Amino acid sequence: MLSFKDSLREKAAWLRGGRTLQAGLIAGALLSGTGLATPSFAEEKVVTAVMHSGLRVIDPVITTAHIVRNHAYMIYDVLVAVDETFKPQPQMASWEISEDKKTYTFTLRDGLKFHDGAPVTSADAVASLKRWGVKDSGGQLIFDVTESLEPKDDKVFVWTLKEPYAPLIDTIAKMSALPPFIMPAAVAATPATESITSFIGSGPFKFVEAEYQPGVSVTYVKNEDYVPRSEPASWMAGGKVVNVDKVKWVTMPDSQTTINALLSGEVDYMEQVPVDLLPILEGSDDVVAEVRDPLGYQTIGRMNFLYPPFDNVKVRKAALMALSQEDVLGTLIGNPDYYKVCGAVFGCGTPLEDEAGAETLINGGDLEGAKKALAESGYDGTPVVLMQPTDVPTISAQPIVAAQALREAGFNVDMQAMDWQTLVGRRASQAKPAEGGWNLFFTNWGVPEINTPLINPMLNGRGNDAWFGWPTDEKLEALRKDFIAAETADDQATVAKQIQAHALDVVNYIPLGQYLSPQARTTKLVDMIGSPVPVFWNLKKED
Repeated sequence: MLSFKDSLREKAAWLRGGRTLQAGLIAGALLSGTGLATPSFAEEKVVTAVMHSGLRVIDPVITTAHIVRNHAYMIYDVLVAVDETFKPQPQMASWEISEDKKTYTFTLRDGLKFHDGAPVTSADAVASLKRWGVKDSGGQLIFDVTESLEPKDDKVFVWTLKEPYAPLIDTIAKMSALPPFIMPAAVAATPATESITSFIGSGPFKFVEAEYQPGVSVTYVKNEDYVPRSEPASWMAGGKVVNVDKVKWVTMPDSQTTINALLSGEVDYMEQVPVDLLPILEGSDDVVAEVRDPLGYQTIGRMNFLYPPFDNVKVRKAALMALSQEDVLGTLIGNPDYYKVCGAVFGCGTPLEDEAGAETLINGGDLEGAKKALAESGYDGTPVVLMQPTDVPTISAQPIVAAQALREAGFNVDMQAMDWQTLVGRRASQAKPAEGGWNLFFTNWGVPEINTPLINPMLNGRGNDAWFGWPTDEKLEALRKDFIAAETADDQATVAKQIQAHALDVVNYIPLGQYLSPQARTTKLVDMIGSPVPVFWNLKKED
Protein backbone atom coordinates (compact mmCIF):
# COMPACT_ATOMS: atom_id res chain seq x y z
CA MET A 1 0.00 0.00 0.00
CA LEU A 2 1.31 3.45 -0.92
CA SER A 3 2.14 5.92 1.84
CA PHE A 4 0.41 9.30 1.98
CA LYS A 5 3.40 11.07 0.38
CA ASP A 6 4.01 8.33 -2.23
CA SER A 7 0.34 8.49 -3.17
CA LEU A 8 0.62 12.23 -3.71
CA ARG A 9 3.74 11.82 -5.82
CA GLU A 10 2.10 9.15 -7.94
CA LYS A 11 -0.84 11.45 -8.64
CA ALA A 12 1.47 14.34 -9.50
CA ALA A 13 3.54 12.16 -11.84
CA TRP A 14 0.35 11.06 -13.56
CA LEU A 15 -0.64 14.69 -14.07
CA ARG A 16 2.77 15.57 -15.49
CA GLY A 17 2.44 12.94 -18.16
CA GLY A 18 5.18 10.51 -18.97
CA ARG A 19 3.01 8.30 -21.14
CA THR A 20 5.68 7.70 -23.76
CA LEU A 21 3.54 5.62 -26.09
CA GLN A 22 1.07 8.46 -26.55
CA ALA A 23 3.61 11.26 -26.51
CA GLY A 24 5.11 10.69 -29.93
CA LEU A 25 1.68 10.61 -31.55
CA ILE A 26 0.60 13.77 -29.72
CA ALA A 27 3.80 15.60 -30.62
CA GLY A 28 3.42 14.82 -34.30
CA ALA A 29 -0.19 15.91 -34.36
CA LEU A 30 0.51 19.13 -32.44
CA LEU A 31 3.55 20.15 -34.47
CA SER A 32 1.81 19.47 -37.75
CA GLY A 33 -1.17 21.47 -36.52
CA THR A 34 1.06 24.50 -35.98
CA GLY A 35 2.92 24.06 -39.26
CA LEU A 36 6.13 22.85 -37.59
CA ALA A 37 6.17 19.12 -38.32
CA THR A 38 8.32 19.42 -41.41
CA PRO A 39 10.20 22.73 -41.22
CA SER A 40 11.24 24.20 -44.54
CA PHE A 41 13.27 27.13 -43.29
CA ALA A 42 16.17 26.89 -45.75
CA GLU A 43 17.56 30.30 -44.90
CA GLU A 44 15.58 31.63 -41.95
CA LYS A 45 16.97 31.15 -38.47
CA VAL A 46 13.91 30.01 -36.51
CA VAL A 47 13.85 29.07 -32.83
CA THR A 48 10.95 26.86 -31.77
CA ALA A 49 10.35 26.99 -28.03
CA VAL A 50 7.95 25.29 -25.63
CA MET A 51 7.33 27.66 -22.76
CA HIS A 52 5.88 26.73 -19.39
CA SER A 53 2.38 27.76 -20.44
CA GLY A 54 0.33 28.77 -23.41
CA LEU A 55 -0.20 32.49 -23.99
CA ARG A 56 -3.75 33.82 -23.88
CA VAL A 57 -3.58 37.08 -21.93
CA ILE A 58 -1.22 39.53 -23.66
CA ASP A 59 -1.50 42.70 -21.59
CA PRO A 60 1.46 42.85 -19.15
CA VAL A 61 -0.31 45.29 -16.83
CA ILE A 62 -3.46 43.20 -16.36
CA THR A 63 -1.66 40.17 -14.92
CA THR A 64 1.58 39.14 -13.23
CA ALA A 65 1.64 35.76 -15.04
CA HIS A 66 5.20 34.92 -16.10
CA ILE A 67 4.24 33.89 -19.62
CA VAL A 68 2.76 37.36 -20.17
CA ARG A 69 5.88 39.00 -18.78
CA ASN A 70 8.01 36.83 -21.09
CA HIS A 71 5.87 37.89 -24.05
CA ALA A 72 6.20 41.54 -23.05
CA TYR A 73 10.01 41.39 -23.02
CA MET A 74 9.89 40.15 -26.60
CA ILE A 75 7.98 43.13 -28.01
CA TYR A 76 8.37 45.99 -25.51
CA ASP A 77 11.32 47.73 -23.92
CA VAL A 78 11.82 49.33 -20.50
CA LEU A 79 13.31 52.63 -19.38
CA VAL A 80 15.68 51.16 -16.81
CA ALA A 81 16.79 47.52 -16.54
CA VAL A 82 18.57 45.49 -13.91
CA ASP A 83 21.79 43.67 -14.80
CA GLU A 84 23.18 40.42 -13.41
CA THR A 85 24.57 42.25 -10.38
CA PHE A 86 21.05 43.56 -9.57
CA LYS A 87 22.20 47.07 -10.48
CA PRO A 88 19.80 49.31 -12.48
CA GLN A 89 21.20 50.39 -15.84
CA PRO A 90 19.92 52.83 -18.48
CA GLN A 91 17.95 50.98 -21.14
CA MET A 92 15.58 53.31 -23.02
CA ALA A 93 16.51 56.28 -20.85
CA SER A 94 19.20 57.81 -18.65
CA TRP A 95 18.33 59.87 -15.57
CA GLU A 96 19.50 62.61 -13.25
CA ILE A 97 18.39 63.15 -9.64
CA SER A 98 18.16 66.56 -8.02
CA GLU A 99 20.10 67.39 -4.86
CA ASP A 100 16.94 67.28 -2.75
CA LYS A 101 16.16 63.78 -4.16
CA LYS A 102 12.68 64.87 -5.22
CA THR A 103 13.10 65.46 -8.96
CA TYR A 104 14.07 62.78 -11.49
CA THR A 105 14.78 63.91 -15.05
CA PHE A 106 14.75 61.15 -17.67
CA THR A 107 16.15 61.49 -21.19
CA LEU A 108 15.25 58.97 -23.88
CA ARG A 109 18.12 57.64 -25.95
CA ASP A 110 18.34 58.10 -29.70
CA GLY A 111 16.96 55.60 -32.20
CA LEU A 112 13.83 54.51 -30.32
CA LYS A 113 10.96 53.67 -32.66
CA PHE A 114 7.73 51.75 -32.29
CA HIS A 115 7.03 48.85 -34.61
CA ASP A 116 4.77 51.05 -36.76
CA GLY A 117 7.66 53.47 -37.37
CA ALA A 118 6.51 56.19 -34.97
CA PRO A 119 9.20 57.61 -32.66
CA VAL A 120 9.04 56.82 -28.96
CA THR A 121 8.43 60.06 -27.08
CA SER A 122 8.39 61.14 -23.47
CA ALA A 123 4.58 61.30 -23.68
CA ASP A 124 4.55 57.55 -24.38
CA ALA A 125 6.79 56.89 -21.38
CA VAL A 126 4.68 59.05 -19.06
CA ALA A 127 1.41 57.43 -20.12
CA SER A 128 2.88 53.94 -19.73
CA LEU A 129 4.25 54.70 -16.26
CA LYS A 130 0.92 56.11 -15.09
CA ARG A 131 -0.99 53.03 -16.26
CA TRP A 132 1.59 50.73 -14.66
CA GLY A 133 1.41 52.67 -11.39
CA VAL A 134 -2.26 51.85 -10.95
CA LYS A 135 -1.57 48.10 -10.75
CA ASP A 136 1.98 47.58 -9.54
CA SER A 137 2.58 47.32 -5.80
CA GLY A 138 5.80 49.36 -5.91
CA GLY A 139 4.35 51.78 -8.45
CA GLN A 140 1.44 52.53 -6.13
CA LEU A 141 3.89 53.53 -3.41
CA ILE A 142 5.75 55.87 -5.79
CA PHE A 143 2.55 57.54 -6.96
CA ASP A 144 1.50 58.03 -3.34
CA VAL A 145 4.33 60.58 -3.11
CA THR A 146 4.22 61.87 -6.71
CA GLU A 147 3.53 65.55 -7.25
CA SER A 148 3.73 65.42 -11.04
CA LEU A 149 4.95 63.27 -13.92
CA GLU A 150 5.01 65.26 -17.15
CA PRO A 151 6.83 65.45 -20.51
CA LYS A 152 9.23 68.38 -20.84
CA ASP A 153 9.76 67.82 -24.56
CA ASP A 154 9.73 64.85 -26.94
CA LYS A 155 12.80 63.26 -25.34
CA VAL A 156 12.74 64.47 -21.74
CA PHE A 157 10.21 63.93 -18.96
CA VAL A 158 10.32 64.96 -15.32
CA TRP A 159 9.07 63.01 -12.31
CA THR A 160 8.61 65.30 -9.30
CA LEU A 161 7.97 63.88 -5.83
CA LYS A 162 6.43 65.44 -2.73
CA GLU A 163 9.12 63.79 -0.65
CA PRO A 164 12.21 61.67 -1.41
CA TYR A 165 11.60 58.06 -2.41
CA ALA A 166 14.97 56.34 -2.52
CA PRO A 167 13.82 53.07 -4.18
CA LEU A 168 12.29 54.79 -7.25
CA ILE A 169 14.95 53.71 -9.75
CA ASP A 170 15.17 50.20 -8.28
CA THR A 171 11.40 49.87 -8.53
CA ILE A 172 11.05 50.86 -12.18
CA ALA A 173 14.10 48.71 -13.01
CA LYS A 174 12.68 45.48 -11.55
CA MET A 175 12.57 42.62 -14.02
CA SER A 176 9.23 41.16 -13.07
CA ALA A 177 5.84 41.59 -11.40
CA LEU A 178 5.25 44.14 -12.99
CA PRO A 179 7.97 45.82 -15.09
CA PRO A 180 6.84 49.16 -16.57
CA PHE A 181 6.92 48.28 -20.26
CA ILE A 182 6.65 51.28 -22.58
CA MET A 183 3.72 51.41 -25.01
CA PRO A 184 2.39 54.12 -27.33
CA ALA A 185 0.54 56.78 -25.34
CA ALA A 186 -2.73 56.01 -27.14
CA VAL A 187 -2.49 52.37 -26.03
CA ALA A 188 -1.39 53.24 -22.51
CA ALA A 189 -4.48 55.45 -22.21
CA THR A 190 -6.47 52.21 -21.82
CA PRO A 191 -7.67 52.00 -18.20
CA ALA A 192 -5.56 49.62 -16.16
CA THR A 193 -8.71 47.59 -15.45
CA GLU A 194 -9.21 46.88 -19.17
CA SER A 195 -7.07 44.87 -21.58
CA ILE A 196 -5.25 46.65 -24.37
CA THR A 197 -6.26 45.78 -27.94
CA SER A 198 -3.20 47.06 -29.81
CA PHE A 199 0.16 45.34 -29.40
CA ILE A 200 2.75 47.70 -30.81
CA GLY A 201 5.99 47.91 -28.89
CA SER A 202 9.49 49.17 -29.57
CA GLY A 203 11.34 46.04 -28.46
CA PRO A 204 13.70 43.69 -30.31
CA PHE A 205 10.91 41.46 -31.69
CA LYS A 206 7.56 42.14 -33.34
CA PHE A 207 4.41 40.25 -32.42
CA VAL A 208 2.86 38.56 -35.49
CA GLU A 209 -0.79 39.00 -34.58
CA ALA A 210 -2.04 37.22 -37.73
CA GLU A 211 -0.31 33.99 -36.63
CA TYR A 212 -1.34 34.17 -32.98
CA GLN A 213 -3.42 31.22 -31.78
CA PRO A 214 -4.29 31.88 -28.12
CA GLY A 215 -3.05 29.09 -25.91
CA VAL A 216 -1.58 27.21 -28.90
CA SER A 217 1.18 29.18 -30.59
CA VAL A 218 2.63 32.67 -30.93
CA THR A 219 5.15 34.00 -33.43
CA TYR A 220 7.70 36.80 -33.15
CA VAL A 221 9.91 38.17 -35.90
CA LYS A 222 13.08 40.21 -35.60
CA ASN A 223 12.53 43.96 -35.44
CA GLU A 224 14.93 45.14 -38.12
CA ASP A 225 14.62 48.75 -36.94
CA TYR A 226 15.59 48.04 -33.34
CA VAL A 227 18.79 49.81 -32.26
CA PRO A 228 20.44 47.86 -29.41
CA ARG A 229 22.50 49.53 -26.75
CA SER A 230 26.27 49.21 -27.16
CA GLU A 231 26.90 47.46 -23.83
CA PRO A 232 27.04 43.64 -23.59
CA ALA A 233 23.76 41.96 -22.72
CA SER A 234 23.38 41.29 -18.99
CA TRP A 235 20.04 39.97 -17.75
CA MET A 236 17.48 42.60 -18.82
CA ALA A 237 20.11 45.29 -19.41
CA GLY A 238 22.61 45.98 -22.18
CA GLY A 239 22.46 45.38 -25.91
CA LYS A 240 19.49 43.28 -26.99
CA VAL A 241 21.02 41.97 -30.22
CA VAL A 242 18.74 39.62 -32.16
CA ASN A 243 20.61 36.98 -34.17
CA VAL A 244 17.64 34.93 -35.39
CA ASP A 245 14.84 35.76 -37.80
CA LYS A 246 11.90 34.30 -35.94
CA VAL A 247 10.89 32.77 -32.62
CA LYS A 248 7.87 30.49 -32.31
CA TRP A 249 6.36 29.48 -29.00
CA VAL A 250 4.24 26.34 -29.22
CA THR A 251 2.15 24.71 -26.50
CA MET A 252 2.36 20.97 -25.87
CA PRO A 253 0.06 18.87 -23.69
CA ASP A 254 2.68 17.26 -21.46
CA SER A 255 6.37 17.26 -20.68
CA GLN A 256 7.11 13.88 -22.23
CA THR A 257 5.73 15.16 -25.53
CA THR A 258 8.05 18.12 -25.42
CA ILE A 259 11.08 16.03 -24.55
CA ASN A 260 10.39 13.71 -27.49
CA ALA A 261 10.11 16.72 -29.80
CA LEU A 262 13.33 18.17 -28.39
CA LEU A 263 15.21 14.90 -28.92
CA SER A 264 13.90 14.61 -32.47
CA GLY A 265 14.96 18.14 -33.36
CA GLU A 266 11.44 19.50 -33.85
CA VAL A 267 11.82 21.80 -30.83
CA ASP A 268 14.87 23.88 -29.87
CA TYR A 269 14.10 24.92 -26.30
CA MET A 270 12.04 23.71 -23.32
CA GLU A 271 11.59 26.25 -20.56
CA GLN A 272 10.79 23.85 -17.71
CA VAL A 273 11.87 20.20 -17.46
CA PRO A 274 10.38 18.16 -14.59
CA VAL A 275 13.25 16.87 -12.50
CA ASP A 276 12.00 13.27 -12.70
CA LEU A 277 12.30 13.37 -16.49
CA LEU A 278 15.88 14.68 -16.61
CA PRO A 279 17.40 11.17 -16.99
CA ILE A 280 15.71 10.85 -20.40
CA LEU A 281 17.93 13.67 -21.70
CA GLU A 282 21.19 12.47 -20.19
CA GLY A 283 22.06 10.12 -23.04
CA SER A 284 21.65 12.71 -25.81
CA ASP A 285 24.64 14.51 -27.31
CA ASP A 286 22.31 16.96 -29.04
CA VAL A 287 20.48 18.33 -26.01
CA VAL A 288 21.74 20.21 -22.95
CA ALA A 289 19.74 20.26 -19.72
CA GLU A 290 20.79 22.94 -17.25
CA VAL A 291 19.69 25.28 -14.48
CA ARG A 292 19.99 28.70 -16.09
CA ASP A 293 18.41 30.58 -13.20
CA PRO A 294 20.48 30.00 -10.04
CA LEU A 295 18.06 31.94 -7.84
CA GLY A 296 15.10 29.65 -8.40
CA TYR A 297 11.46 30.06 -7.46
CA GLN A 298 9.30 30.35 -4.37
CA THR A 299 6.04 28.39 -4.58
CA ILE A 300 3.11 29.86 -2.66
CA GLY A 301 -0.57 29.53 -1.81
CA ARG A 302 -2.84 32.56 -1.94
CA MET A 303 -6.26 32.83 -0.34
CA ASN A 304 -9.20 35.07 -1.19
CA PHE A 305 -9.77 37.51 1.68
CA LEU A 306 -13.14 38.73 0.41
CA TYR A 307 -15.30 35.67 1.11
CA PRO A 308 -15.74 32.85 3.61
CA PRO A 309 -14.04 30.85 4.81
CA PHE A 310 -10.71 32.67 4.36
CA ASP A 311 -12.06 36.09 5.33
CA ASN A 312 -11.58 34.66 8.84
CA VAL A 313 -7.96 34.83 10.00
CA LYS A 314 -8.51 31.86 12.34
CA VAL A 315 -9.50 29.71 9.38
CA ARG A 316 -6.49 30.91 7.41
CA LYS A 317 -4.21 29.94 10.32
CA ALA A 318 -5.76 26.48 10.47
CA ALA A 319 -5.09 26.01 6.77
CA LEU A 320 -1.47 27.11 7.14
CA MET A 321 -0.96 24.66 10.01
CA ALA A 322 -2.31 21.80 7.89
CA LEU A 323 0.31 22.26 5.16
CA SER A 324 3.86 20.92 5.04
CA GLN A 325 6.53 22.34 2.75
CA GLU A 326 8.31 19.00 2.59
CA ASP A 327 5.14 17.26 1.34
CA VAL A 328 4.61 19.95 -1.30
CA LEU A 329 8.21 20.12 -2.50
CA GLY A 330 8.75 16.39 -2.37
CA THR A 331 5.68 15.83 -4.52
CA LEU A 332 6.37 18.73 -6.86
CA ILE A 333 10.11 18.25 -7.42
CA GLY A 334 11.04 14.89 -5.90
CA ASN A 335 14.81 15.31 -5.85
CA PRO A 336 15.94 17.30 -2.77
CA ASP A 337 18.96 18.52 -4.74
CA TYR A 338 16.52 20.83 -6.53
CA TYR A 339 14.47 22.16 -3.62
CA LYS A 340 14.85 23.84 -0.24
CA VAL A 341 12.45 24.02 2.69
CA CYS A 342 12.22 27.76 3.40
CA GLY A 343 9.67 29.77 5.37
CA ALA A 344 10.97 33.25 4.47
CA VAL A 345 8.47 35.45 2.65
CA PHE A 346 11.46 37.27 1.09
CA GLY A 347 13.17 34.04 0.10
CA CYS A 348 16.10 32.14 1.58
CA GLY A 349 19.56 33.26 0.54
CA THR A 350 18.45 36.89 0.33
CA PRO A 351 19.50 39.80 2.60
CA LEU A 352 16.05 39.92 4.24
CA GLU A 353 15.73 36.20 4.96
CA ASP A 354 13.80 35.40 8.15
CA GLU A 355 11.53 32.45 8.94
CA ALA A 356 9.55 33.67 11.94
CA GLY A 357 6.00 32.34 11.96
CA ALA A 358 6.70 29.52 9.50
CA GLU A 359 7.59 26.87 12.07
CA THR A 360 4.78 24.43 11.22
CA LEU A 361 5.37 24.84 7.49
CA ILE A 362 9.05 23.98 7.68
CA ASN A 363 8.67 21.26 10.32
CA GLY A 364 6.22 19.01 8.51
CA GLY A 365 2.92 20.68 9.35
CA ASP A 366 0.72 20.27 12.42
CA LEU A 367 -2.38 18.33 11.42
CA GLU A 368 -3.74 17.90 14.95
CA GLY A 369 -3.17 21.57 15.67
CA ALA A 370 -4.93 22.45 12.41
CA LYS A 371 -7.95 20.32 13.35
CA LYS A 372 -8.18 22.01 16.73
CA ALA A 373 -7.72 25.51 15.30
CA LEU A 374 -10.36 24.87 12.63
CA ALA A 375 -12.84 23.58 15.21
CA GLU A 376 -12.29 26.71 17.30
CA SER A 377 -12.56 29.08 14.32
CA GLY A 378 -16.28 28.68 13.81
CA TYR A 379 -15.79 27.15 10.35
CA ASP A 380 -19.18 25.94 9.14
CA GLY A 381 -18.16 23.66 6.29
CA THR A 382 -18.20 26.35 3.60
CA PRO A 383 -16.60 24.77 0.48
CA VAL A 384 -13.08 25.87 -0.35
CA VAL A 385 -12.97 26.38 -4.12
CA LEU A 386 -9.40 25.39 -4.92
CA MET A 387 -8.31 26.03 -8.51
CA GLN A 388 -6.12 23.26 -9.94
CA PRO A 389 -4.15 23.88 -13.15
CA THR A 390 -3.40 20.62 -14.92
CA ASP A 391 -1.21 21.73 -17.83
CA VAL A 392 1.84 23.29 -16.13
CA PRO A 393 4.07 20.79 -14.28
CA THR A 394 5.42 23.29 -11.75
CA ILE A 395 1.95 24.20 -10.41
CA SER A 396 -0.02 20.98 -10.84
CA ALA A 397 1.12 19.14 -7.70
CA GLN A 398 0.52 21.84 -5.06
CA PRO A 399 -3.31 21.71 -5.26
CA ILE A 400 -3.28 17.92 -4.91
CA VAL A 401 -1.15 18.03 -1.77
CA ALA A 402 -3.08 20.94 -0.29
CA ALA A 403 -6.50 19.44 -1.00
CA GLN A 404 -5.63 16.20 0.76
CA ALA A 405 -4.07 17.96 3.76
CA LEU A 406 -6.97 20.42 4.12
CA ARG A 407 -9.53 17.64 3.91
CA GLU A 408 -7.74 15.71 6.65
CA ALA A 409 -7.83 18.86 8.78
CA GLY A 410 -11.60 19.11 8.33
CA PHE A 411 -12.04 21.46 5.38
CA ASN A 412 -14.66 20.85 2.70
CA VAL A 413 -12.55 21.18 -0.47
CA ASP A 414 -14.01 21.67 -3.94
CA MET A 415 -10.97 21.22 -6.21
CA GLN A 416 -11.76 22.41 -9.74
CA ALA A 417 -9.49 21.42 -12.63
CA MET A 418 -8.65 23.86 -15.43
CA ASP A 419 -5.74 24.97 -17.60
CA TRP A 420 -3.39 27.61 -16.26
CA GLN A 421 -4.52 30.41 -18.53
CA THR A 422 -8.12 29.86 -17.46
CA LEU A 423 -6.93 30.11 -13.86
CA VAL A 424 -5.00 33.30 -14.66
CA GLY A 425 -8.20 34.88 -15.93
CA ARG A 426 -10.39 33.53 -13.15
CA ARG A 427 -8.14 34.61 -10.28
CA ALA A 428 -8.79 38.23 -11.30
CA SER A 429 -12.52 37.76 -10.65
CA GLN A 430 -14.04 39.04 -7.44
CA ALA A 431 -17.20 36.99 -7.97
CA LYS A 432 -18.37 34.81 -5.10
CA PRO A 433 -16.66 31.41 -5.09
CA ALA A 434 -19.96 29.67 -5.80
CA GLU A 435 -20.58 32.00 -8.75
CA GLY A 436 -17.34 31.59 -10.70
CA GLY A 437 -14.90 32.98 -8.16
CA TRP A 438 -12.39 31.15 -6.00
CA ASN A 439 -10.96 30.67 -2.50
CA LEU A 440 -7.43 29.37 -3.02
CA PHE A 441 -4.83 28.94 -5.76
CA PHE A 442 -1.11 28.27 -6.00
CA THR A 443 1.58 29.89 -8.09
CA ASN A 444 5.34 30.44 -8.23
CA TRP A 445 7.53 33.54 -8.11
CA GLY A 446 11.13 34.03 -9.11
CA VAL A 447 13.06 35.00 -5.99
CA PRO A 448 13.95 38.47 -7.41
CA GLU A 449 10.20 39.15 -7.59
CA ILE A 450 9.59 38.72 -3.85
CA ASN A 451 12.83 39.63 -2.04
CA THR A 452 11.76 43.05 -0.68
CA PRO A 453 8.46 44.42 0.66
CA LEU A 454 8.43 47.03 -2.11
CA ILE A 455 8.24 44.54 -4.97
CA ASN A 456 6.69 41.43 -3.39
CA PRO A 457 3.20 41.50 -4.99
CA MET A 458 1.51 39.59 -2.16
CA LEU A 459 2.68 42.04 0.52
CA ASN A 460 0.18 44.69 -0.45
CA GLY A 461 -2.67 45.51 1.90
CA ARG A 462 -4.64 47.92 -0.28
CA GLY A 463 -7.84 45.93 -0.64
CA ASN A 464 -9.20 46.11 -4.16
CA ASP A 465 -5.92 47.66 -5.34
CA ALA A 466 -3.89 44.78 -3.92
CA TRP A 467 -2.84 41.63 -5.77
CA PHE A 468 -5.37 38.84 -6.31
CA GLY A 469 -6.85 37.91 -2.94
CA TRP A 470 -7.33 41.61 -2.10
CA PRO A 471 -6.41 41.84 1.61
CA THR A 472 -7.06 45.09 3.43
CA ASP A 473 -4.20 45.46 5.91
CA GLU A 474 -3.37 48.90 7.29
CA LYS A 475 -0.60 47.55 9.52
CA LEU A 476 1.16 45.98 6.55
CA GLU A 477 0.95 49.25 4.60
CA ALA A 478 2.39 51.14 7.57
CA LEU A 479 5.26 48.67 7.82
CA ARG A 480 6.05 49.07 4.12
CA LYS A 481 6.28 52.83 4.65
CA ASP A 482 8.61 52.20 7.59
CA PHE A 483 10.80 50.12 5.27
CA ILE A 484 10.96 53.00 2.78
CA ALA A 485 11.90 55.43 5.54
CA ALA A 486 14.61 53.17 6.98
CA GLU A 487 17.99 54.88 6.62
CA THR A 488 20.30 51.87 6.85
CA ALA A 489 20.34 48.26 5.69
CA ASP A 490 20.14 47.16 9.33
CA ASP A 491 17.05 49.31 9.86
CA GLN A 492 15.46 47.81 6.75
CA ALA A 493 16.22 44.30 8.00
CA THR A 494 14.53 45.11 11.32
CA VAL A 495 11.36 46.25 9.55
CA ALA A 496 11.50 43.26 7.19
CA LYS A 497 11.45 40.92 10.21
CA GLN A 498 8.34 42.69 11.48
CA ILE A 499 6.71 42.25 8.07
CA GLN A 500 7.67 38.56 8.03
CA ALA A 501 6.09 37.98 11.43
CA HIS A 502 2.98 39.97 10.56
CA ALA A 503 2.48 38.32 7.15
CA LEU A 504 2.57 34.83 8.68
CA ASP A 505 0.44 35.87 11.65
CA VAL A 506 -2.40 37.08 9.43
CA VAL A 507 -1.55 34.48 6.74
CA ASN A 508 -1.17 37.04 3.99
CA TYR A 509 -0.01 34.11 1.90
CA ILE A 510 1.58 30.70 2.46
CA PRO A 511 5.25 30.36 1.41
CA LEU A 512 5.79 26.73 0.48
CA GLY A 513 9.54 26.66 -0.16
CA GLN A 514 11.99 27.17 -2.98
CA TYR A 515 13.04 25.11 -5.95
CA LEU A 516 15.25 25.19 -9.03
CA SER A 517 13.75 24.64 -12.48
CA PRO A 518 15.96 22.95 -15.12
CA GLN A 519 15.66 24.01 -18.75
CA ALA A 520 16.71 22.15 -21.88
CA ARG A 521 17.95 23.31 -25.28
CA THR A 522 19.38 21.86 -28.43
CA THR A 523 23.15 22.26 -28.71
CA LYS A 524 22.46 24.34 -31.83
CA LEU A 525 21.39 27.18 -29.52
CA VAL A 526 24.45 28.98 -28.19
CA ASP A 527 25.15 32.16 -26.22
CA MET A 528 21.80 31.99 -24.45
CA ILE A 529 21.70 34.43 -21.53
CA GLY A 530 21.37 32.84 -18.11
CA SER A 531 18.77 34.96 -16.33
CA PRO A 532 15.66 34.62 -14.18
CA VAL A 533 13.60 35.62 -17.25
CA PRO A 534 14.03 33.53 -20.43
CA VAL A 535 14.98 35.87 -23.28
CA PHE A 536 15.68 35.26 -26.95
CA TRP A 537 18.03 38.10 -27.79
CA ASN A 538 21.78 37.46 -27.85
CA LEU A 539 21.39 33.74 -28.59
CA LYS A 540 22.44 32.23 -31.93
CA LYS A 541 21.20 29.15 -33.74
CA GLU A 542 24.00 27.26 -35.46
CA ASP A 543 23.52 24.99 -38.47
